[in-house]
Amino acid sequence: MESYETLLVHEEDGVQEIRMNRPQVLNALNRTLKLELQAAVKSAGRRADVRVVLLSAEGRGFCSGQDLNDEETDGRRSIGESLRTLYNPLVEAMLGMPKPIVAQVQGVAAGAGMSLALAADMRLAGESARFVAAFSRIGLVPDSGLSYMLPRLVGLGRAMEMAMLAEPIEAPEALAIGLCNHVYPDEELAGAAWAFCRRLADGPARALGLTKKALQRGVELPMREALQYEAALQELAGHAGEYVEGVAAFKEKRRPVYRSKV
Repeated sequence: MESYETLLVHEEDGVQEIRMNRPQVLNALNRTLKLELQAAVKSAGRRADVRVVLLSAEGRGFCSGQDLNDEETDGRRSIGESLRTLYNPLVEAMLGMPKPIVAQVQGVAAGAGMSLALAADMRLAGESARFVAAFSRIGLVPDSGLSYMLPRLVGLGRAMEMAMLAEPIEAPEALAIGLCNHVYPDEELAGAAWAFCRRLADGPARALGLTKKALQRGVELPMREALQYEAALQELAGHAGEYVEGVAAFKEKRRPVYRSKV
């Protein structure tokens, strides 16, 4: 397994946890962390034995966003170039990965840290979690995919307010508006996240990957094109061994056992 300076990686039962490990700065994103996250996510996407990815963070905060003390923010470098070479490939790798990604969020998820959480397919939050679209606080616009993902989750009007006022959204409100899927006491979050990921890992890996594609495209396509895309993906799923096992398990009144890999 790869060795990283700013990440801790652990695998068990088809789940790979990628844990950001800069707790002294609330896992702020410096150049090394961005490059290592990019490498780790792409590696997990290629690994046939990894069925689910859990993105988590060491310490009391998920990610406070761009490290403003990093050389990338010294004023001499192009912010746009940093996005194109460091942030955007990471977000694209997460969104394009043909397997579920779950973010485990405790404490702050701010700026690009919030973008990372939203690039996951589902978010499990601790009671301490707070989401902050903090870009306007330093005179910038939402980036790292936030402008794409946030209105799709909470609607355009609420996304406008969150991006322009940059006020923290606490865990209960985040749950109510669909920004996260579940909220747990902080001391139960890690266990709950692993249990959630194991449930996904026990599922039909290929079908879940196709489901991810269907839902991502479904929010963008006109109705008729969405129906055609569904039919094309269902054709693929229907010719896989997962469908055979699922039907057999239903008829035999037992739990299906899926061994396929992505």
